[in-house]
Amino acid sequence: MNSEEKEITYNTSNSYSTLNSITKKTKTIWFVCHGMGYLSRYFLRYFKGLNPDDNYIIAPQAPSKYYIQPKMHVGANWLTRDATEAGMINILNYFDAIFKAEQIPNDVDLIIFGYSQGVSVALRYMAKRNLQCSQLVIHSGGIPKELTAKDFEYLNEDVQVKLIYGTEDEYLDAERISSETSKAMELFRNRLDILPFEGKHVVNVDYVNNLV
Repeated sequence: MNSEEKEITYNTSNSYSTLNSITKKTKTIWFVCHGMGYLSRYFLRYFKGLNPDDNYIIAPQAPSKYYIQPKMHVGANWLTRDATEAGMINILNYFDAIFKAEQIPNDVDLIIFGYSQGVSVALRYMAKRNLQCSQLVIHSGGIPKELTAKDFEYLNEDVQVKLIYGTEDEYLDAERISSETSKAMELFRNRLDILPFEGKHVVNVDYVNNLV
């Protein structure tokens, strides 16, 4: 008996969540990629402290949903090590569709914000699409190993990059912190600011509110 894995292409749909509205007062638009186990509509709560007149937040939704034990809450996952490249192509197309739908104005600042697992998809999207932004925030997540400094040479000189992590993060040890900070310095050099805080694997809302 022969077993064969085949591949097909088909149309699908996915939701995403937004907070506030784009108006003439809007100064900053955020594209925020949540971590594993989140849903985009709940991830928005970390950005509710931002001035609603100045800030508009777009939160894409990871496509693979699952139940989280023991309370059976619904969470979502971006990618796994299985068929990562094919999964990322789907995410690229999904992000493209969001940017097309939102029609982001050229005269506002754009912040790309990745938290935990969301860091990998945010950085890969930027590298694949040469996406310009005013700030890139890498919060408590790993930088994909395949990315190099050449992938980000297109960025304008004034783009700021923030690396944020908790010193008590249960998913980090001294070796991992050292390797991730070294990788970030290799990719972004003198545009990088490293911002550790006392805390675990959580979104640092104080840092979020001080980014603008």
